Amino acid sequence: MGFLRIFIMGMCISFLGTLPFGTLNITAVQIAIAEGVRSAIYFAIGALLVEIVYVRLSLVAIDWVKKRKKLFLFLEWLSLIVIVILAIANFAAALKPSTNNNYILLNSSLPSFVLGISLSAINPVQIPFWFGWSAVLLSKNILKPKPIYYYIYILGIGIGTFLGNMIFILGGPLLIEKLSANNHILNWVIGSIFLLTALIQFWRLMYKKKKKVN
Repeated sequence: MGFLRIFIMGMCISFLGTLPFGTLNITAVQIAIAEGVRSAIYFAIGALLVEIVYVRLSLVAIDWVKKRKKLFLFLEWLSLIVIVILAIANFAAALKPSTNNNYILLNSSLPSFVLGISLSAINPVQIPFWFGWSAVLLSKNILKPKPIYYYIYILGIGIGTFLGNMIFILGGPLLIEKLSANNHILNWVIGSIFLLTALIQFWRLMYKKKKKVN
């Protein structure tokens, strides 16, 4: 049950994180339109491999940090701040939806797979994103500091990201048109999820502090 739970959590977080418009999913759509679905899938796989490496490195870092209780507590608060910022960013995007639907097709001489690796590697948002979520899941004992849990968690993340990208790749221009019109709704939903997570994390940290005092 624990394995299934962490797999689903990793997959859901990753899937939701892939849905808001960003450099990677928009590029995947552009490649699908210009070069076909197969090239776009190669691009998505390249980007996915880099994300998996970043997640694994963040887990190694958390393992080291977890042994230092004061530092881990600091990072728990930091992860809370990151989640609140993500919530605010989504709410801000929902209040000011973009009306620009002109997506310029990508023109690159790089193979799709290499381009996916390159763009994902220079996307620094993934590091604090996964460090924060992994810290939250570890603190709740959903993710346990054991290799088997890590690999199942990473597998879930990989599948979630791939499924999210496939929605964009297969949907193509029609999906872009529909989501552009309703992107503010998506931002409200994802922002609310982040806010709820932040509230739970804040309550847990305050409860831990109160318990320690008593």
